[in-house]
Amino acid sequence: MQKKIIVSFMLFCLISLMIIAGAEAKNQEENWDIKQQTIEFMAPDFTLSDLDGNTVSLNSLRGKVVLVLFTTTWCPYCIKDIPNLKKTYEQYCDKDFELLAVYIQESQRKVSSFAAKYNLPYTVLLDTKGAVARSYGVVGVPTKVLIGKDGKVYCRACRTLDIMLKELIGP
Repeated sequence: MQKKIIVSFMLFCLISLMIIAGAEAKNQEENWDIKQQTIEFMAPDFTLSDLDGNTVSLNSLRGKVVLVLFTTTWCPYCIKDIPNLKKTYEQYCDKDFELLAVYIQESQRKVSSFAAKYNLPYTVLLDTKGAVARSYGVVGVPTKVLIGKDGKVYCRACRTLDIMLKELIGP
């Protein structure tokens, strides 16, 4: 019975996120052509607040390889991936690499508690209205977008993240 409740809740959350993302589908279609989603187009700039209220702009990180992770605190797959993300961050953090975890439509209090619980070493940002996620065409979490030093997107949904990082940064 409890398993059915959890599954129902997860489905409700997923459907809610899809409805929210679809609310601006027309604008998204105009701004986000599927042909451009492949690779090597300029990543949309954004400015978001971190957990301390400081602002972080994607353009300010030009010259670094940036992994943007769109995520939530309630996503079980996102939580399961945290050890891998920590390992990736530790491997590349001193090599012109930045990992930005963008939490979509969640409160600062909730994300702060979550970040402390999991001892997240990378930058945690708040996309409280979901505008940045929409500008990147995010329809589900986790979504990873790898941006090169030149500000171009090199992979989206990044199935070969390790290979791409070695190619862009080195071993």
